[in-house]
Amino acid sequence: MAKKTKKFETPIDQRETFVSIQKTFADSDLPVAEKLKTLYVLQQADTEIDKILQLRGELPMEVEALETELVELKAKAERISDLIEGFTKSIAENKLNISECDAQIEKYKSQLDNVSNSREYDSLNKEIENQGLLRQIAEKNISETKEIIFEKKNELEIVKEKIEVRNEDLKAKKEELATIVESTAKEEELLRANRDACAAKIDARTMSAYEHIRQSCNNHLAVVSVFNGDSCGGCFNTIAPQRLIDVASNRKMIICEYCGRILVNPDFE
Repeated sequence: MAKKTKKFETPIDQRETFVSIQKTFADSDLPVAEKLKTLYVLQQADTEIDKILQLRGELPMEVEALETELVELKAKAERISDLIEGFTKSIAENKLNISECDAQIEKYKSQLDNVSNSREYDSLNKEIENQGLLRQIAEKNISETKEIIFEKKNELEIVKEKIEVRNEDLKAKKEELATIVESTAKEEELLRANRDACAAKIDARTMSAYEHIRQSCNNHLAVVSVFNGDSCGGCFNTIAPQRLIDVASNRKMIICEYCGRILVNPDFE
């Protein structure tokens, strides 16, 4: 008894086009005519979905961009607030240093009354001078830090104002997008269900080619009917008479020799 030979299937190449699968297109449980019709219906569903998405325009991307910007602005505001908090602590530490310097100066001044020799007197005066310098440094640090805090608070206010404006923009964009989505939701749901039903009937290799052609065309048309009796409905170049006969027969896949789209019988419309 002869063994059945297992058919070898080459891996799907995401760059495949209808031209590359033209010979194996008929190797399917689905009759060629029905497969062509299914592809055409799939294309029609995708075209209508594209129209719905076009109604939304740039809104989805604008909403996403605003959300991203808001996250960045809020993170910036948080960083500035942390800096202000750190600078405020620095001022408190410098004020404490000033208090300590004042205490040390008072201590050394009181000891001056009880010195027994000039060396001890000079040493105490040197300590008083050092504490005075440390006090001046702390006062300078406080003054400079206050200026920085003032600048950072102004910067924080600007960021907060931007956040407020962007929140209003985002709210308006979301409401506008929600209105459009709501008005087309039922239609889109039906179209996507129809699309999924068609896609389920088509083999993976043909679907890969279909998606590749759609993405590579400006109008996203991978399957087109004959236009005006003798032209490709995608690129509008004239189709040879014999190829027109083949298209009308619905017996095999016919590809436009100019644009690579699949041509189907106008009767499908």
